[in-house]
Formats: sequence, structure tokens, C-alpha cells
Amino acid sequence: MSKAQDSGRVLKFPLRGRHQQLRRGPLAAPDPDEPIDDLAQYEEEDREIDYRHRMIMNVIAVAVVALLVGAGVWLADTIADMQKIQDCMLQGRQNCAPIEVSPLKH
Repeated sequence: MSKAQDSGRVLKFPLRGRHQQLRRGPLAAPDPDEPIDDLAQYEEEDREIDYRHRMIMNVIAVAVVALLVGAGVWLADTIADMQKIQDCMLQGRQNCAPIEVSPLKH
């Protein structure tokens, strides 16, 4: 055989799992050798849910999200203010960033 014939070789792999069931048809009986997914291992019958701990974690999550949203709003506002000042300076204007001075008290 030449190298050109070796590169065109096709290997067939046997189908497993869902593809095999689809091949047999949607109403085909399940294969008794295949394991059935059992969700009982995820059930928590013996352990009671600690609602106090869950609520504390929810409050912490809400606080973190609020902090992130607040930081994002502050950052966007700061960037917008800096952009306004930069646009003013690039137009050649003076007094782009006025300094606020409180009135003198006598």
C-alpha cells in the first residue's frame, strides 16, 4: 500500500449510550445492562435544612452583589466625568474643571 491509501482509512467506532438508544428507536425497551441514572443519591432525607445558615448566606450574597453594582455605577460615573473633562480640554477650552471654593466667612 502507498501512503495515499493509508491516509484515507476510516475507522468505525461502536455507538454507546444515548446514540445507541436513538438508533433502536424512541419506543425501544431499555437495555438491562445499561445503568439507570438514579437521583436518590442526591436526596437529603436524613439531614434537615439549616434555614438560619441559608438566610445568612443569602444576606451575604445580596450584600456582595449590591457592593459590586455600587462599584460599577461609581466607576461608570467617574469615567463619564473624566470623559467630559477630556473632551473639554481637547477642544482647547480653559476652565474645564472648575474649582469649587466655599465663600469666606467674616
